[in-house]
Amino acid sequence: MTTDVTATGVGTIRSGFLGGGFMAQVHSRAARAAGATTAVLASSSRERALTAAQDLGIERAAEDLAELLTQDVDVVHVCTPNATHAAFALAVIEAGVHVICEKPLATHVDDARALAAAAAERGVVAVVPFVYRYHPMVREARARVAAGEIGDLLTVDCGYLQDWMLLPGDDDWRVTSADGGPSRAFADIGSHLCDLLEFVAGERIVRLTARTRRVYAERAGRAVTNEDAVSILVEMESGAIGTLLISQMAAGRKNSLTLELHGAQASIRFDQERPEELWIGEREGSRHLFRDPQTAHPGVARFSTVPAGHAQGYQDAFNGFVADAYAAIRGESPDGLPTFDDGVRAAQLTEAVLIAADEQRWVDTPAL
Repeated sequence: MTTDVTATGVGTIRSGFLGGGFMAQVHSRAARAAGATTAVLASSSRERALTAAQDLGIERAAEDLAELLTQDVDVVHVCTPNATHAAFALAVIEAGVHVICEKPLATHVDDARALAAAAAERGVVAVVPFVYRYHPMVREARARVAAGEIGDLLTVDCGYLQDWMLLPGDDDWRVTSADGGPSRAFADIGSHLCDLLEFVAGERIVRLTARTRRVYAERAGRAVTNEDAVSILVEMESGAIGTLLISQMAAGRKNSLTLELHGAQASIRFDQERPEELWIGEREGSRHLFRDPQTAHPGVARFSTVPAGHAQGYQDAFNGFVADAYAAIRGESPDGLPTFDDGVRAAQLTEAVLIAADEQRWVDTPAL
């Protein structure tokens, strides 16, 4: 690990990247926005690493993770297929290097727990990008719920809908358990939805039951071994009940993540495709609240990186997440930074969803 990163925040973080696909693009942009040196990238082959490093403006290419870890980096961003996350993240931790691992943290909950324990033992920063927490209006919603502005939570109505797997010819490495893991739709996007629900509501899902659907047995000549869609009933700690619908086959929905909480006094709704606003519902009427750092709840303005009226989106949220991760590496304690413990929680909920769907029963999801 480099020696110029200090607890006082002085110095430049040197970042390494494992994987050269879309997520490496997003991670490397965020690292650069946070002032890091994007030092080295490794991929599935040296040739692919060389191409990706050149395309992404990363200084050097490495043969594999072992070579990457010899390159004097402070943090490694793991951006590889799901089934490889656990082994790669553990190798980074064992090298005493900080790690940002794409979700799912692991495809099995026991592996996720082992990673969180290893990171705690080695004393490294270990985080997972539940980046929707970093939309300013998500933080505004969380602050308003915590302040009691919607009253006691009664029900929730949430969804995460995409259409990129709508057609029988649509294919991706995620459709097989060998690469994508035993869950696809829930582990890929439903985990984001549940993380956001628990984060904004300030309470856990304690019980759930679920049904899953696999629409096509094959895609592009390959057997599909995980689900396309999931419907879930949840019970929260407070006794609130709710519905969650997750699908990667909802025609016309590109990235429709919606969170609606109904309280005894008011309702509040966030829509990721309209990230600059919240809908506030009251008995006397409803209104839209737009992002404005001048009127935000205390602590929320820091997530607004541009003035009101200048739209922020997904990459801005990702930039905020990586900036907080790097702040933690420098010894700070940013509020709401999603750690490996949150990755374990997602793995726990994934396992519960699969059990509930397979056995057609309610499953308890106690705190970790």
